[in-house]
Amino acid sequence: MSSGLVKTMVTALITLLVAGVVALVVVLNLNGDKNEGSAQTIDEIVEHSYQTSELTTDLQDGSFVRIQFQIITNSKDAKEEVQKREFQLKNILIKELAKMNEKDFKSGLSDLEDVVQLKLNEVMTEGSITDVYTINKILQ
Repeated sequence: MSSGLVKTMVTALITLLVAGVVALVVVLNLNGDKNEGSAQTIDEIVEHSYQTSELTTDLQDGSFVRIQFQIITNSKDAKEEVQKREFQLKNILIKELAKMNEKDFKSGLSDLEDVVQLKLNEVMTEGSITDVYTINKILQ
């Protein structure tokens, strides 16, 4: 091969490599939301959270519970949708609590919060539920 052809191929390869690296840096750093991947501030959490009404229902063993949740969403639209879907939330809770006894309720509150989050996210169309917190519970 001639040395001119080798120089041309090496130069073209280096040029393409540099252009690819520059394009990758531009896409990764300039494209998208600056806050993407960062945690919500407390002000955003409060703005995007919804406090449910208290729900009183029975457990499998005949015990009664009164429970209330704070539901954190990822947007204002999602918060508004959760407010409209409170009847579905109540339905989810009644069905899940009916499977539990007093011991399950005392030890499985985190599991209940996870189930509520998962099942609400299945019906959500505007955004999603990021966290569910139990803010009030009474077992009788």
